[in-house]
Amino acid sequence: MKILAFESSCDETAVAVVEDGRQILSDAIASQADMHALYGGVVPEIASRKHVEVIAALTEQALNDAGCGKDDIDAVAVTYAPGLIGAVLVGLSFAKSVAYAWGKPLIPVHHVRGHIAANYLAFPELEPPFLALAISGGNTLIVDVRDYTDLKILGATRDDAAGECFDKAARVLGLPYPGGKPMDELAQQSQGGVYTLPRAHVDGAELDMSFSGLKTAVVNLAHHAEQTGEVLDRAALARDFTNAVSGELVPRAMKALAQTGYKTMCAAGGVAANSIIRADLEAACKKADCQLYLPPLRLCGDNGSMIGAQGYYEFLAGHTADMALNAFATRDIDA
Repeated sequence: MKILAFESSCDETAVAVVEDGRQILSDAIASQADMHALYGGVVPEIASRKHVEVIAALTEQALNDAGCGKDDIDAVAVTYAPGLIGAVLVGLSFAKSVAYAWGKPLIPVHHVRGHIAANYLAFPELEPPFLALAISGGNTLIVDVRDYTDLKILGATRDDAAGECFDKAARVLGLPYPGGKPMDELAQQSQGGVYTLPRAHVDGAELDMSFSGLKTAVVNLAHHAEQTGEVLDRAALARDFTNAVSGELVPRAMKALAQTGYKTMCAAGGVAANSIIRADLEAACKKADCQLYLPPLRLCGDNGSMIGAQGYYEFLAGHTADMALNAFATRDIDA
């Protein structure tokens, strides 16, 4: 079964063709990162307009790369939530038009479900149940993946997502947008241990997280150094910040893993590309004698193939939609 998949929830337009939920036949991506870097972050209106400009040509490219025509495509999958509402609407509207014109089933896919499904593309042997740590620019979740389409949130951030904090901290440290990779590279230049940063605890919800205080602490440290003329050890602060984020994520993920009784965990999302967090997860899983799946870096960020992968399993579960399907800026993964 070949699925044409669309992803446009933020600042990447992505179109892919995926076969049987496990094989990437093509994956065309148009990034807007350089454009939004001028503003230090994503400008929603600009993102939406850029999606409109490139999505038709990108679709043609994805089909050509896969050697497919419309008769070879069995269904159309698309991100319908969550994300920047204008951006999501562009991909959804285009996908609906393709499905209608070609007479193909339309499959709605939750963006974070797609990130988790990226692991199915990288690891053909991976099957539910397992625990997923989904960490990206807009979402930070600990998810019980009981089946391909049966997912339950065990823990989540109460405020900022981990990826958003990386971008904000990077901006304060004078690093370019997006901040994930520059922060990772800067943090590798220090062993840290210089700055004391807060670790949050949510009463009554031991698996929930909070990153707003950590972000504020980094901003205050940088501003204090600027105002007093102190030398800010940027590399050490980047390392201590990353260690603090990892200290929020990894222990909670391991606690959730123990609660479920699973022996398998996967990471997903853009922040899963961070080398320090990956190493901490590997060490923790090795100590717990459990199997860890870390997607290759190219599948950590937003892409169309992950939507096609999850779309296959949504289709098998009978989760299709008609032309009344709408976009949502927020939507629970287990909705």
